[in-house]
Amino acid sequence: MTRGKQKIEAQRKNAEKNQKARGSQLEARAVGLKVVCPVCKVQLANHNQLIDHYGSKHPKEKPPSNSE
Repeated sequence: MTRGKQKIEAQRKNAEKNQKARGSQLEARAVGLKVVCPVCKVQLANHNQLIDHYGSKHPKEKPPSNSE
């Protein structure tokens, strides 16, 4: 029965480890979003994404220069 006890303890330990890993990633996501579209206020990660965003969402507008 020693192996049965080890199995139960291993399952409990894995359950605790997996439970700690879960949670909201909103704070981590907010740190990565550094560029804001001046037209619609969408937050983007970098200037290249802003240029792509302008091409698809604001085709008549000119994207701002890379002055980060």
